[in-house]
Amino acid sequence: MKSKFRASVPIISAFLAVLVFSCSHSSNLPRPGDALMVGTSKCDITPKEPLPMWGYSSYHDNLSRGVLDPLFANTLVLQAAGKKIAIVSLDLGRTPSEKVLADIRSRIRKVGIEYSFIVATHTHHGPVLELSNEVGKGKGRFDAAIRYYSQLEDAIVQAILDANKKLKPAKMAVGMVKLNNFNFNRQTQFEPTPVDKDLAEMRFDDVSGKPMAILVNFAAHPTLVPESLLKFSADYPGVVEKIVEKDTGADVLFVQGAAGDLAADGEDYEKFGKDLAKEVIKLDSSLKTEEVIHPDLQVKEERFTFKSRVNLSNPMVRYQLDKAFFPELIENYVDEYAHGIRPRLTVTVLNGEIALVGVSGEFFCNHALRLKERARMKKLLFFGFCNGYDQYFPTIEAAAEGGYGTDIMEAPIAIGAGEQMMNTALIWIYEMQQPQGVAPGF
Repeated sequence: MKSKFRASVPIISAFLAVLVFSCSHSSNLPRPGDALMVGTSKCDITPKEPLPMWGYSSYHDNLSRGVLDPLFANTLVLQAAGKKIAIVSLDLGRTPSEKVLADIRSRIRKVGIEYSFIVATHTHHGPVLELSNEVGKGKGRFDAAIRYYSQLEDAIVQAILDANKKLKPAKMAVGMVKLNNFNFNRQTQFEPTPVDKDLAEMRFDDVSGKPMAILVNFAAHPTLVPESLLKFSADYPGVVEKIVEKDTGADVLFVQGAAGDLAADGEDYEKFGKDLAKEVIKLDSSLKTEEVIHPDLQVKEERFTFKSRVNLSNPMVRYQLDKAFFPELIENYVDEYAHGIRPRLTVTVLNGEIALVGVSGEFFCNHALRLKERARMKKLLFFGFCNGYDQYFPTIEAAAEGGYGTDIMEAPIAIGAGEQMMNTALIWIYEMQQPQGVAPGF
């Protein structure tokens, strides 16, 4: 029996090798008319009326007093292997409310876009987006904000639909460099200090080589416009987009990374934006787009449920929050977390070698750094402030140390939530790379 089993091992191994070879290669056979398709659009989303501002508790319920520079929604739609995703970069502090996000997704699903990465650049000079059309929660006192939410939803949907109409075959390239002296960790006192220095770019050209879109991914808080200035501004990401767009002729999307504990190493938003734009242009000049022989697009998404560390039924807690911000805002905050904190994780694997990971909050940079190391992908781009906003996600050791972004008021989610979501992302990335029908490990 023993010798018989040994004799059968080479036969089984040979069979499995043939199975793996046939499954993996059949999945990579080119299909007629198969090509990576890309479309882009851009629209102005600057509020036309004074609104309460998002970003600092010192704003309270004060209304904006004009515009320093306009806010935009920059949109990219990708199609591969019969699937589509939309990536939208919003010059806002956070993404719209869950209701607005759900409505947007329902509307774009009609043109075959099942998933979307709707990402805020996290400027601290955008409008408050959490109010709702109920008395005591915004209605009657902040009606201009309620009107803006409807306008914002329509603008985002229209931008996605416009980009979808412009879909055409494209070539692509992905690059990444590490930048020194552009960001620093504002939380930890321990060495070595974690800092995500990666500047990543995805570039898309049409088949003739004409630039179509550039997606810029970098992690640093856009808090360089003075807090005292009650004017709308895209902060440094807007400067980057404007300069790179002018230099390359491409539509540019700035996508914020895991910036929960990372600050921009600068004082003037225009200078910092210009310096970062130079680095983007330098990186872009080193890239050469190529045709994707067999484009592929895999997507997985899930909403998690975690307990809150903040007892919002405690009168003292409510008093502190109302005083720090304003009552109408906190009423919506209470509603949102009534059944736990429900962050969203969205993961895409493009062409089997590029991962896009979107999370709905301010993730500390070590979450992204560790995921990049563990995933072993050719490139991994991490999108913070994506498809929702659930405040700070410190690592377990950062929460134990304390400091900015770890307090229960700033980070109400259960400790370890970020790690659990990153483990899930890692598993999904691994699963989406497996040839269909082949068991992992063979």
